[in-house]
Amino acid sequence: LPEVTGWLRGSGPTELMLREHSWQLGLDIAQGHKTGFYLDQRDSRLVCSQYSRRLNFEHVLNCYSYTGGFTVAALAGGAKHVTSIDSSAPALQQAAANVALNGFDAARATFMDADVNASLRKFVAEGRQFDAIVLDPPKLAPTVAHAERAARAYKDINRQAFKLLTPGGVLFTFSCSGGIGVELFHKIVASAGLDAGVDGAILQRLGGASDHPMTINFPEGEYLKGLVVMKKQ
Repeated sequence: LPEVTGWLRGSGPTELMLREHSWQLGLDIAQGHKTGFYLDQRDSRLVCSQYSRRLNFEHVLNCYSYTGGFTVAALAGGAKHVTSIDSSAPALQQAAANVALNGFDAARATFMDADVNASLRKFVAEGRQFDAIVLDPPKLAPTVAHAERAARAYKDINRQAFKLLTPGGVLFTFSCSGGIGVELFHKIVASAGLDAGVDGAILQRLGGASDHPMTINFPEGEYLKGLVVMKKQ
């Protein structure tokens, strides 16, 4: 079948607005990735907002930010400033629109159309530090056959993130790769911390929202896994 985008029958707008927890987020179901919004991270965004409020984050770095779901969550929790990095200019435009939609001062958010890996290394070289970092990369290992190469990529970005965290800072790190299991992801993050010369306490384990199927006969449904790690002081 030929690839097409648009309404199957009739016509109408493709830009929608949804309410997630206490904030609003815009999306375009015709132009965005997949459905235009990553619903599976709904619970994790709320967790990020709660930590932001409880620990009084000042400077937050949101990597692979897409349309700024975690950016809005951190700002809603009281973060003073969030830097969002993504390689999609349209996604960043929507992220900026989402920040404005929720009434946050534009000065509290910076958006970078850039490569995350290069940006992390640049920040390390500059001596930048953040109170919280979100790493939510795209799928790097769709199957187990891709796991080894993906593991190196996950380890690299987590190692750089550990270096950028302030003592007592919090890392929200995720993998949506079906080929990377929970235990392997834990080992990758632990190895990244070891290479960075830091220790961390796992505060919480995260996964997909409750409307994402995880059955005994469908282990691939548990593709999303995440860790909340506090860098020890």
